[in-house]
Amino acid sequence: MASVTLTWLAIGLAGIVLVGETLVGILWLANPHHPRLELLLGLVAVMLPYLFCICLAAQVSATLHALHHFGTPAFVPVLLNIVWILGALVIAPWWATDKSSQAYVLAISVLCGGVLQLAIQLPILHRLGFRYDYDWPAARQGVSRIVATLLPMLLGLAVTQINTLLDSLMAWVFSSPQPRTPIGWLGDSWDYPLRQGAAGAIYYGERLYQLPVGVLGITVATVIFPLLSRHAARGDRDKIGADLSLGLRLVLFLAVPAAAGLFLLAEPVARLLFQRGEFLPEDTLRTARMIRCYALGVWAYCALPVLVRGFYAQQDPHTPLRIGLGVVSCNFLLNLVLIWPLAEAGLAVSTAVAAALQVGWLAVAFARKSGHLDWWEMSGTLLRSIVATAAMYGAGLAVLGSLPDDGGLTHQMVAVLAPLIVCLAVYLAVSHALGSGEWRLLTSRQGKSSDARNDLGQMRGRDRGGNGSAS
Repeated sequence: MASVTLTWLAIGLAGIVLVGETLVGILWLANPHHPRLELLLGLVAVMLPYLFCICLAAQVSATLHALHHFGTPAFVPVLLNIVWILGALVIAPWWATDKSSQAYVLAISVLCGGVLQLAIQLPILHRLGFRYDYDWPAARQGVSRIVATLLPMLLGLAVTQINTLLDSLMAWVFSSPQPRTPIGWLGDSWDYPLRQGAAGAIYYGERLYQLPVGVLGITVATVIFPLLSRHAARGDRDKIGADLSLGLRLVLFLAVPAAAGLFLLAEPVARLLFQRGEFLPEDTLRTARMIRCYALGVWAYCALPVLVRGFYAQQDPHTPLRIGLGVVSCNFLLNLVLIWPLAEAGLAVSTAVAAALQVGWLAVAFARKSGHLDWWEMSGTLLRSIVATAAMYGAGLAVLGSLPDDGGLTHQMVAVLAPLIVCLAVYLAVSHALGSGEWRLLTSRQGKSSDARNDLGQMRGRDRGGNGSAS
């Protein structure tokens, strides 16, 4: 099935790239003597084949995940960053002095990064036993399921991104350069609720809240998905519910303090990362406000990919899709309501509330249709995480308030790192004192899988009041 999927994916991607290159060529010939447009089209033409490489690399990564090999897929995105940073800092200045030529060097660097991301994984796949075997009759049923579930899975996983896109569109539509400017298309009876720059504040806020989602939520979802799929293939619904519950517990253990830390350090982080050039102190305050509002939903953003994969493991892509469409509608209505009293922060609050609603809705739907969830265990993890997070937040706030404010880069770095280190230490110490077993399970090395399983069994047994024996 992997061979057939890779073959047809390669054919489809090659067709898309050829169509795209043809359209670029037509636009180039139809618009002569437009230097900026020519540069844009030229860069698109160079980078379009990256689509072919990165999508095939993603499919190979998914095959490695199914074989429980996660190290190489986790590393390959680093290659892209290394290659294009080398292109920007070393190759482009050496190759040319004009900006257009340097831009082409960067585009070629991105393409080379894509080729490496694919090439480095193929030998690993071969070493794990994969041999190319195009056997359409044997793979037809599996590939047909992939095609049938592709679109609903795509939309179901993209709900948070769709909501954030709606935030940006609302920011563009309802922003004005000047305060107290009437909205003409509403009959001049309402003033624009947002000021110019709202879309930028949303963009920067999104960059920050996506960090814990990518590091925590996507990681747990990626690792747990093959395990859930194996349980589903055997029809073992109890194990699906138990391991999905464990995945959600790990997410809560990690994401609750991450949300609080992001809320606490929103202003220092925004100042360190963005405040320079035309990014002024008032822009830092606006961005920090957006980060704090988005941070309210970090736990939900991280739990969503885990919950959704619980449905996908059982070949049910339609329930997350239906729930997702309802949540998108809810987010849109909340946007329209909250932008008037809260301005741009209302857009972030809407997305956070919609994500929390989606998590609750998905969890109840899963428990009713697909299998049980260990509500008591998850509640215990959540309570311990909240207590440890409260202690962590107080310690971080004390450290942040004790630091001198000299405005220099060194102080900006210390204002982020010092509270971060203290918060991490306090959270782990309090969690350990409260008897949290999630950290021990997370740090169990791959070579000690039996120990990890024993830890898992003890966590389940303790929380159910049992004797702690391995499940």
